[in-house]
Amino acid sequence: MGLVSAYIYGTEKKPQPPVFNPASNPYAKGIYATGIVESYQKNGENMNIYPEVPGTVTKIIVSEGESVHQGAPLIMIDDSVQRATVEQQKSQAEAALALLEELRAQPRQENLDIAKAQVELAIASLKTSQDQLDKQKRSYELDPKSVSKDTLDNTTNAVKVAKANLDVVRKQYELTKAGAWTYDIRNQEKQYNALSKAYMASDALLAKYTIKAPADGVILSIKAAVGSFISAQGVYGTYTQGFDPVLVMGSPQNYIGVRCYIDEILVHRMPQGSQMKAKMFIRGTDISIPLEYVRTQPYVSPKIELSNQRTERVDVRVLPVIFRFEKPKNISLYPGQLVDVYIGEK
Repeated sequence: MGLVSAYIYGTEKKPQPPVFNPASNPYAKGIYATGIVESYQKNGENMNIYPEVPGTVTKIIVSEGESVHQGAPLIMIDDSVQRATVEQQKSQAEAALALLEELRAQPRQENLDIAKAQVELAIASLKTSQDQLDKQKRSYELDPKSVSKDTLDNTTNAVKVAKANLDVVRKQYELTKAGAWTYDIRNQEKQYNALSKAYMASDALLAKYTIKAPADGVILSIKAAVGSFISAQGVYGTYTQGFDPVLVMGSPQNYIGVRCYIDEILVHRMPQGSQMKAKMFIRGTDISIPLEYVRTQPYVSPKIELSNQRTERVDVRVLPVIFRFEKPKNISLYPGQLVDVYIGEK
């Protein structure tokens, strides 16, 4: 039994073949970098969309994976208060315009007719008073006892009052005929312009309550739901315990981008862009895809893109290098996927 046990336990078991071959350096002097698949952009990364106004989401128009065109509505935010404000300011601007048109349309014909009639009445009153005075003077000249001095003086004063009244109503007629004062018109124009601009500003702000696509692209991620409160900081993530973009959009082009992070101790070994070649290995498979060099971000930053840890014991810094490749038809790749990248020299 001892010999049999020793033989059984001493027999070496053949190791099982690996599920996939681990990525190996295809270049003699290649350097390794961790890469992240992203939508290909000429500048920047994926399009992170934040609302310009805070509010509660009332409707989500698009779905993840949907292609959209520039200006297409994506998410609607509750705009009841802002809409009421716009209607109020619109009414105020319309009222100011109506008053301005009223001032410009002066004099009103009805008012002008009344002022003219008052002038004619004043002329008639003056003529009546003057005729009465002339009669009393002739009677006084014939017989001084026929008209008392007091009556003659009262009639003379009545003529003077009628003349003054005629002068007043004539000036009133000229004032009515002249129309609105130019300073009143100018002041009302300023009021109308101010209210119109306030209305246009509120109307423009109302349009911000509908989030629209900034460019043609594909909806990669929607973090908000109907009833969620969103702001310029984004939406609170239930699992991340932080604020995330409300939507993430990618480019609709036929290329896919790969953002590689090269450790600072390997930067000196990195070849020039024109002499650079690279190959990407998809984790968990034996698939490798050649990459095309696009650009290098000339700024070495702390390596927090993957872990999001801003307090690290060791300050590891990396240099971002961007590659691209044509989207394969028979391979499923998604933005945010980690890949292994080896960079060599032509």
